[in-house]
Amino acid sequence: MDPVSDMFIRIKNANVARHETVYVSYSRFKHDIAKALSRAGYVGDVEVKGKRVRKVIEINLRYRNNEPMVRNVKFLSRPSRRMYASYKELRASPKGGVVFLTTPKGVLTERTAKKEKVGGQLIAEIW
Repeated sequence: MDPVSDMFIRIKNANVARHETVYVSYSRFKHDIAKALSRAGYVGDVEVKGKRVRKVIEINLRYRNNEPMVRNVKFLSRPSRRMYASYKELRASPKGGVVFLTTPKGVLTERTAKKEKVGGQLIAEIW
């Protein structure tokens, strides 16, 4: 399974199960995605715990009116089929969520990428 999609599914399932935190195995890319999720307001604080091989990312989950912030995830790129978009092609999510993409300036939301005038690989849409 794709490690990034596994991370998103862990966050979604923990949110639906009303957990306070979720732990994900560490990689720098997953840490950047978690920080972007935090900046967008979908999760709380993000911390790296452990040393060397046993590093994990601790993600505190957020709720609004006792409802989970992350209710669903749609994966746009897969390991077998990568999806790319220029900043001119980026549109807001029709479901009212946020699209995350990886750019030369790091992992950004579609709104931030349009402001920065940078495109990249679409990762996932969260609502």
